[in-house]
Amino acid sequence: MNETAIRNMLEGIVRSVVGELVVAGQATIASCPDADAAIPVELSARHVHLSERDAIALFGAPLTPVRELSQPGQFVCKERVRLIGPKGVMDNVAVLGPSRDRSQVEISKTDARILGVDAPVRQSGDTAGTPGIILASEQGIVGLEEGLIVASRHIHMSPEDARHFCVRDNDLVNVRLESERPVILEDVLVRVHEQFRLAVHIDPDEGNSAGWKDGVTGRIVGKK
Repeated sequence: MNETAIRNMLEGIVRSVVGELVVAGQATIASCPDADAAIPVELSARHVHLSERDAIALFGAPLTPVRELSQPGQFVCKERVRLIGPKGVMDNVAVLGPSRDRSQVEISKTDARILGVDAPVRQSGDTAGTPGIILASEQGIVGLEEGLIVASRHIHMSPEDARHFCVRDNDLVNVRLESERPVILEDVLVRVHEQFRLAVHIDPDEGNSAGWKDGVTGRIVGKK
């Protein structure tokens, strides 16, 4: 058997194995009684999470809650910051609470181009080796050595939700957005916690491409 024939045979085996895995994932989801249930889809625009130390450096005091978010215990703060990148700035960026151990900035790929930074797609909290950014307010300035990311798409679920959908924490699933321009999002990370409320979170770039608006839902259509 020549080299070309061997390569074609191996490629066929790989395609077959991958196809079986995809079908198996879809079958697992399909066998779940609530697999087709609609999940709210929420847009997560650019925002900042601050450590208490950085909050005090920027505003002279801890953060001030003004409005609760859909996820229990999370809130929008009165304080706002300016993002300063190598090529551009962004004003009036929301700060979300409560304070964290480390500050983190979440933007979209479009935002990254405006700021002039190469922000990687990461899950929240996974900031090792990411670019830094300058945060400024009327009262202070903070330079982050790292912490700038484009947040990966994900689903918040309670343990009960996870049982209904037959998934576990850190599973990857495919989600179809039932929007004006329906799309299937691959590699959506399942995040399970007792305090989470069911919702898919995507960024503005993903939302715009799908024609997202309030009330849009998604459905899990496959599992990796």
